[in-house]
Amino acid sequence: MLSIIGLMTIVVIVALLISNKITPIIALVLVPIAAAFAAGFNFSEIGGFFNSGIESVMSVVIMFIFAILFFGIMQDVGLFDPLINKMIAVSRGNVIAVAIGTVLIAAVAQLDGSGASTFLITIPALLPLYKRLKMNPYLLLLLVGTSASIMNMLPWGGPLGRTAAVLGVDVTELWRPLIKIQVIGLVLLVGLAILLAIREKRIIAKRGDFNEELFEEAAPRAKDAQDEASLKAAALRRPKLLWANTILALAVIGVLVWGIIPAGFAFMIGVSLALPLNYPNMKDQMDRIKDHAPNALLMAAIILAAGSFLGILNGTLMLDSIANDLVKILPAFVVPYLHIIIGFFGVPFDLLLSTDAYYFALFPIVEQVVTGFGVSSLSVAYTMIIGNIIGTFISPFSPALWLALGLAGLEMGRHIRYSLAIMWTFSIVLLGISLLIGIA
Repeated sequence: MLSIIGLMTIVVIVALLISNKITPIIALVLVPIAAAFAAGFNFSEIGGFFNSGIESVMSVVIMFIFAILFFGIMQDVGLFDPLINKMIAVSRGNVIAVAIGTVLIAAVAQLDGSGASTFLITIPALLPLYKRLKMNPYLLLLLVGTSASIMNMLPWGGPLGRTAAVLGVDVTELWRPLIKIQVIGLVLLVGLAILLAIREKRIIAKRGDFNEELFEEAAPRAKDAQDEASLKAAALRRPKLLWANTILALAVIGVLVWGIIPAGFAFMIGVSLALPLNYPNMKDQMDRIKDHAPNALLMAAIILAAGSFLGILNGTLMLDSIANDLVKILPAFVVPYLHIIIGFFGVPFDLLLSTDAYYFALFPIVEQVVTGFGVSSLSVAYTMIIGNIIGTFISPFSPALWLALGLAGLEMGRHIRYSLAIMWTFSIVLLGISLLIGIA
């Protein structure tokens, strides 16, 4: 009975998340409470499960709030502008150089963990180059999305935060082994960008008018977005403090990698230093916090709601029951490799499940099942993260992707047709490498 109630809870939550009719917070809070009542637990017991779940995610919540604030401020002051502008200048006029530059610019832009800001920086800046060279704008979206996905393995990115919340581990400890995969992934993606650019050059040579109508439609939108963003951002830039901000950002990241203090504490100190350094006026400091608070609080609220959800499912023993019954149903030779199978199909899963559904509903079940056969929880986590994360910006459930499509004047269906096979293959290669070198 517990397995049936638990599965129904997860199915209902996934269905609600896919429907986009309610926020993840509502689904993750109310549905498990109803399930716990149905399983015969009272309010007092459910409150205990809630406390247990919230305690397990609190450090992740603190880290998310201050990491988003810190990197938001670094974007505001223009910390990454010189590097991005230099890359654009170097890549101008050459198809292969533009493709490589796209990968590197997107990687730098994604350092704040926000897909929306990455697209706001890269699409308006690079689309005119793609237009001038008659390059396919869907290639721009493919390269930016894949590069941003690789960088999204950072501790303040959504997938690692969600996974750390489920496992109850420190998010920086979860991240450190993934640094190798991020480096390998970016190197491979530069290689892929070169191959795709060579193919693009051949297509352009055969069809000089390639996608011209799309460029003409997209350019004015991108220019408008760029002009509006430039006007808003100009007053916040602090070019004279570039080196001071660079030292501060490197110091915070260094402390994070070193692990001498908790990640949340490191970012809290970073924010406390960055605000007075760049904005001595208290009103300006509060404006910066208010500007980035919505993103920070939204992610924090989702993680807290997930803590409640996981606390209830663990406390009621629903996850244990589902795992035990699933082991009885699945063929014995499949169960120990279930996480690898899920990881292999991770990118297509992004077309069916939202990020919250994948990490808060599917991952806990797989982890519970596979660890019973001697596989470590971290191996399950890395396999499912690496297998799925490349598909982040091909998913219809990604708001940032819809923003990118709007900026570039492109269509979701055509983006999926153009990018799915390439991104899935890239994901499988990256997963295979992680298995070979012993990370997953």
